[in-house]
Amino acid sequence: MLHLHRILLRRLLISWLLISIVIGSVLAYHGIENIDDQLVELATADSQRLSAADLSLINGHTGDGALQRLVRDLMRDRFVVVELYDRNREKVLEEINPGFAAIEDYLKQSPHDFPFDGRPHYQRYHVGDHGVVQVLVPLKEASGATAGYFEGVFVIDPETLARLRHELILSLLTILAVVLLTTVALYPVILSLNRDVVRYSRDLLKGNIELMEVLGSAVAKRDSDTSAHNYRVSIYAVRLAEAAGLGDDVMRDMIGGAFLHDVGKIGISDAILLKPARLDEQEFSIMKTHVALGVDILAKSNWLQRARDVVEFHHEKYDGSGYLKGLRGEDIPIAARIFAIVDVFDALTSKRPYKEAFPFRDAMAIVKGHAGSHFDPRLVAVFEGMIEPLFEDIRRSSDHEVERMLHALIERYFLRATGELKAA
Repeated sequence: MLHLHRILLRRLLISWLLISIVIGSVLAYHGIENIDDQLVELATADSQRLSAADLSLINGHTGDGALQRLVRDLMRDRFVVVELYDRNREKVLEEINPGFAAIEDYLKQSPHDFPFDGRPHYQRYHVGDHGVVQVLVPLKEASGATAGYFEGVFVIDPETLARLRHELILSLLTILAVVLLTTVALYPVILSLNRDVVRYSRDLLKGNIELMEVLGSAVAKRDSDTSAHNYRVSIYAVRLAEAAGLGDDVMRDMIGGAFLHDVGKIGISDAILLKPARLDEQEFSIMKTHVALGVDILAKSNWLQRARDVVEFHHEKYDGSGYLKGLRGEDIPIAARIFAIVDVFDALTSKRPYKEAFPFRDAMAIVKGHAGSHFDPRLVAVFEGMIEPLFEDIRRSSDHEVERMLHALIERYFLRATGELKAA
C-alpha cells in the first residue's frame, strides 16, 4: 500500500508541475501582452490628439512650431521619444528627452518597419534597467487614408517593472496554489477509485485462476489422476524457477502451464488415453496430438496464452528428440524446460494404478541420468540442490495442505503482483 501511495503522490506532483507550468506560461504571456496592449492603447489615444490641421502640417512640412508644442505636451505625459512621419514615411519631427538619449541610440541600431495593415505595431526591448516599448501608430485622415505615422517610445521605470513583476508573480502563485489544492483534493478520490479497480481486477483474476484449476482438474480426472498432481508440479516448478533466479513472469507462466499442460488430452479417445498397456506406434502418434490440441484450445483465450509455452513444448527434449517440433537446447522455452523436469519427477515419485511410487533417490537418479538428453543439465543441477526438503515437505502434507501451499504462491505471483501493477 505504501508503494501505491508513493506512486500516486509522485504522479500527482508531476501532473501539478506540468499543469502549473502550462497555466503559468499562458498567464505570464497574456499578462505581458496585456501590459503591452495598454501601452499601445495609450499611444493610439495620444496619436488621435493630432487634428486634421496637424496632419496637414505634417505633410506640408509647415508650422513645425505648433507640432513641436503638441509633441512636447505628449512627452510630458508619458513618452521619452516622439517621432512624426509623413505619408511617404519621411521623418518630419523628432523630440527626445535628453535623459534618455541612450535609449534612442540603442533603438536606431534596429530600424523598424512601417505597418502596411493600417494597425498599430509595437516592439518590446530591455535597455539597461529599463523596460522599453516602441509603438508605431498609423495616422488616419477622415477619409481613412494614411496621412502619416506616429512613433512613441515608452520607458517603464525599474519601480514600475518591479511592481508589474510582483503582480505577475502573485497571480502565478495564486494559480499554483489553486492547482495544488485541486490536486490534493483529487488524491483521496483517485486512491479510492484505484482500490476499486484493484479489487475488481483481483476478483476477475481469481475467476480466471479458478477456471484454470477447474479445467486442469477435469483433465486430470479424465486421465485417472487427481488435481494434486497439478498442485505439486506447480509448486516444484515455481521453486525451481526461483532457485534458477527467473522473473515473476516465468512464475506465472509455470503455474498456468502446470494446470493446463495436458489440456489437449480432452480430445484423445478413452481407448488410447485410458489404455492400461503400452501404446503401439499408431496409438502413440495419436497421443502426441494432445499437444497441438492443447495449443488450439488455448488459442480461444488471450489470458490463457501465458500457459502456451508449457503446453506446447513440455514434451520437447534437450537433445532435440522430443515432439512436436523437435526443438533442442535453449531453443526450448525456459518454462517448458523447467516443467519437463518436475513433471517427470512427480510422475516417478507418485503412486499410479499401474505402478508404485519410486523412492526419492531412485527418482533423482533417473532425472540426473537424463540430464543433457531429456533435460537441461544446468536446471537439473539446480533442481538437485533444492528439491529434497521440498519433496519431503509435500510428501508429509495432505492434498488440502498442498493446495494451500500453491494458493500462497498464486497470491504472491498473481494477486499481489496484480495489485502492484495496477498501482504502477
